[in-house]
Formats: sequence, structure tokens, C-alpha cells
Amino acid sequence: MGASRHPVGHDGPMSKYLISFPSAAMDIAPEDFPDVIESSHEAIREAKAAGVYVFGGGIDESVAPVLVHADGSITSETSHLDGGFCVLELPTREDAVRWAARIATGCRTPQELRMFGDDPES
Repeated sequence: MGASRHPVGHDGPMSKYLISFPSAAMDIAPEDFPDVIESSHEAIREAKAAGVYVFGGGIDESVAPVLVHADGSITSETSHLDGGFCVLELPTREDAVRWAARIATGCRTPQELRMFGDDPES
């Protein structure tokens, strides 16, 4: 991810926020899905244009998750994580709430908002 991004007109400290939703939250009629895809992509295009988008995507639910242990062994015990997500870099939690609301509107699905802890090594 390299160099720090800043929203247009902002040079202060930034935090990264995870905005996500589980697949089960998307209760969308099949005929409405193309409109939801377009409106959710529009929200992401807006975040990119504003300079706050870091990355995002959807969890590929056709690939089973695994838990990899320190010795390299693999087990199937994992927490449940599915759906879609994006990471935005923003100056305040209030900004994160506004973006989460914009994405919720685009996806027609409530969004969970979490802030990443700062790690100077990452």
C-alpha cells in the first residue's frame, strides 16, 4: 500500500477503517441486483475520487477458509467471515461514519464499521 493517501485538502493524521457487511445482510431481490451493483460501485468510485480508498472486494465464498498454525499445519476451524468489504483511510471517525452510510446506501445493506489499530511497522 506504500505511501499514505490523504483526502483532497487534508494533510493531517489518518486512520484506516474497515467497512463491511455479511452476505446474509444482503436481502436484495434478484431483479434489483444490477442496480445495487452499480450504486455500490458508484460509492467506491466516489471514495477513489476523494483519495480515501485503500482497497476492497468481496470474500470468495466458493473457497473454503482455513486456519494456518505457526507450524504450517492447516485446520478448518475458522470464524465466519463472508460478504464484501472496503478499507478507507480517513481523518476522523465521523468521516468514516459518513462513508459507511454512503456505502450502505449504495449496497442497500447496513455496514459494520471498525477502525484498524495503528502499527508503525505496517
